[in-house]
Amino acid sequence: MSQKQMKEAFVSNQNGTSVLEITEGLCLPALCILCRGLLIIVSQHFCSSSHNSRTRFLVDFAFLIVPLVTTLTIFSSFVLLQYLVAIILGAGLLYEIYCRRTCYVRMPFHKICEKFLKVSLESEHIPAISCFRVVNSAFTAVAILAVDFPLFPRRYAKTELYGTGAMDYGVGGFIFGSAMVSPEVRRKYTKGSRLCYLTKSLYSVWPLVFLGMGRLVAIKSIDYQEHLTEYGVHWNFFFTLIVVKLITSLLLIMFPLNKSWIVAISITALYQLALDFTPLKSLILYGTDGSGTRVGLLNANREGIISTLGYVAIHMAGVQTGLYVLKRRSQIKDWIKVAYCILLTAVGLFISLYIVQVNVEVASRRMANLAFCIWIVASCLILLSSLLLGDIILSFAKFVIKEAAVPCSWKLIQSPTANKKHLESIVSEAKRKEPTLCLITAMNRNQLLFFLLSNVTTGLVNLSVDTLHSSTPWALCLLNLYMFTNCLIIYVLHLQDKTIKFW
Repeated sequence: MSQKQMKEAFVSNQNGTSVLEITEGLCLPALCILCRGLLIIVSQHFCSSSHNSRTRFLVDFAFLIVPLVTTLTIFSSFVLLQYLVAIILGAGLLYEIYCRRTCYVRMPFHKICEKFLKVSLESEHIPAISCFRVVNSAFTAVAILAVDFPLFPRRYAKTELYGTGAMDYGVGGFIFGSAMVSPEVRRKYTKGSRLCYLTKSLYSVWPLVFLGMGRLVAIKSIDYQEHLTEYGVHWNFFFTLIVVKLITSLLLIMFPLNKSWIVAISITALYQLALDFTPLKSLILYGTDGSGTRVGLLNANREGIISTLGYVAIHMAGVQTGLYVLKRRSQIKDWIKVAYCILLTAVGLFISLYIVQVNVEVASRRMANLAFCIWIVASCLILLSSLLLGDIILSFAKFVIKEAAVPCSWKLIQSPTANKKHLESIVSEAKRKEPTLCLITAMNRNQLLFFLLSNVTTGLVNLSVDTLHSSTPWALCLLNLYMFTNCLIIYVLHLQDKTIKFW
């Protein structure tokens, strides 16, 4: 076998792992981001440490990227141990902050909590959504290179037909996250006719056409390894995004935004019925002739083309979630209810997933069937609720420390009936410009560039290194260096106030 064939075989024919194991790994970054915020508060007010750009970058990298690398590699079988370490660290930092609080020093804990629930939040953006998108981007960036090394567990690789692998979550999570902040959710195209809106939507996909064609030409010209049953011969992730964007733009013209969840359920249900009672499933798996032919455009790209229906449903579910989360709310207690409702919905979807997998069909990334869509949406909601709960805990830490400032977190404004002295301190913090020394903000700002950069550097590493026979220490070193380089480039661009857009 050639090197290319060996690498293709190395990532093929995988069966995935349990939904529980993937969920455990997915929620760990939320806890790490909370610990990072608490550490920043402690270092600001108790350690008198300087907060220059290099120090903040290293802290963010250590708490956001390094745990993802280790979770997907050497500590893949010890995720619960990582949780234990993070919980102990977070609890210790929170206890230290509470014991050395500079506000409400003589007030009992339950009274502080009562006042905290009356605090309002001021933020142009919801930090949890930014963190959600960044976690997905970082996870994808680590996984696309790590999968080519032996230290990456094969159960985390993309599944061949049925099952759930950690990498199967990537595309669905990206689409869900993009949908939550789509122009429709942000009411960006409220002015003008429907035709004007559709024209803007069509115009917005031309960069994706360019990127998709560019990736196709690059892959074919250098004879780079491909997982054929992922999308097909010519199809790739960018083409899926294009089709999803075009179809959802039409759907959102035809149906009200607040009925997106009905559209999502209808699409997945009808699509699953088509898979079960028509030759559609056979077409995806075996082609038009039943023998796996790749002759013709449809046969060559059948997985990528037909599976877009499932991703359309995921996008519509993301739109509905975005409408709910981005709705204006005044007090902390309102956001606690939001986190509770999202968590409850996620639990309900996981129960539905179990029922569907037992009685209908097991999740399949290749077909993006009903079970797959439910799994993706449930996983996204469990991550989002975890990040919201982390933001609420971090807000409490900021509440009891005068003028505490954490990048990519909520700003606090207290109610008029509260203590005036503490009100002044919180308002002054809210009015002050939020620190820009933040890797999360940097990655969220240039998310598409980070994704492209990760793909290019992954290709360079694969072309220059024999990944199949790399030792564990060498592979771990390469993965961290690869992520460090990508993150540093994005961070420097952010410090220079550069946003790279293609339209």
